[in-house]
Amino acid sequence: MKPSGYFFAVCFLISAVSCFNNSPELNEHVLVQVDNHTLLKATLRSVVPSGLSSEDSARYADSYVRSWIEDILLYDVAAKNIPNSAELNRLVDNYRRTLIIQNYQQELIRQRVSMVLPEQELQDYYAAHSDLFLLERPLIKGLFIKVPLKAPQLANVRRWYKDTAQVAVDELEKYSLRYSLAYEYFYDRWLPLDEILGKIPLKTERPEEEIRQRRQLELQDTTAHYFLNVTGYLGVGDVRPYDYARPLVLELLLNRNRTEYIRQIKADLYEEALEQNRIISNLKPNE
Repeated sequence: MKPSGYFFAVCFLISAVSCFNNSPELNEHVLVQVDNHTLLKATLRSVVPSGLSSEDSARYADSYVRSWIEDILLYDVAAKNIPNSAELNRLVDNYRRTLIIQNYQQELIRQRVSMVLPEQELQDYYAAHSDLFLLERPLIKGLFIKVPLKAPQLANVRRWYKDTAQVAVDELEKYSLRYSLAYEYFYDRWLPLDEILGKIPLKTERPEEEIRQRRQLELQDTTAHYFLNVTGYLGVGDVRPYDYARPLVLELLLNRNRTEYIRQIKADLYEEALEQNRIISNLKPNE
C-alpha cells in the first residue's frame, strides 16, 4: 500500500524537531513539547488535509508545528505580562460558561424539540401574521426563452411564448430543446424578478415598472432574441405567497418553539432551586 502524505509529514517532522530537544524522555505520542505544553501526533494527524501529496503534507505539517510553537511562546510571554489578569480570567470564565450553556441547549433542542410541524399550523400562522411576510423585492411568474438571432420559426416562437395553453407550452418546450440558448418555465412558481432581469438586456431606469406594465417583452441584442411572458407580478410590500414564504414561516415557528422550550427549562430549574433552598439572596423585594 502506498504510504500516505501524513506518514511522510510525521516522519519529516519527527526528525526535524530533534534539533529543538532530542530528549529520550519524550512520550512516544508527543510530537513536540515546549516547556509544559505538548503537541500530540494525533492532533497533527487530525488537521493535515487529506488528498495532499507527501511533499505538500510535509510542508503543511511543518508550517502547522512552527505556528503552534510560536503561539505557545507568545502566549507564555503574554500571560506573564498582560495587565489585569483577573479581569481576563473573568471574561474567559464567562465565555466558557456561555459555550457550555449553548452546547447543552443545542443538545436538548436536538433531542426534545420536533423539527416537523403540522402543515395546518404553518398555514394558520401565515394567515394570522401576514404583516411579517411582506416582499422586499418583486416576484414574478411566467416563461422565458432566449434563442439565437438566426433561429428558425421565430414567428411561431412569438406566438407560443404569449400563449399559456398547454399545447403552446409543449410546442415551445420541444423547440427549446433544439434551438434555445436558455429556457425557463415558471408559470407554476414564483421567482425573484432580479433573477430574470439578469438574463435579459432590458435597458431602462425602472425595469420593475416596465415589466409590471407590459407583461410580455421581446428584446434583442447582437447575439440573441429574448422573449418573456409574465403571468403574475407581486411588488415590494405585497404579501409573499404562502409557498414562497413557507420556509420562513417554518423557521419562525421552530425558533419560537425552541425559545419557549428553553424558557420553560430555565423556569423549572429556577423553581426547583427555590424549593431546595439553593438560592440565597440579600435582595429586598423592591430591588
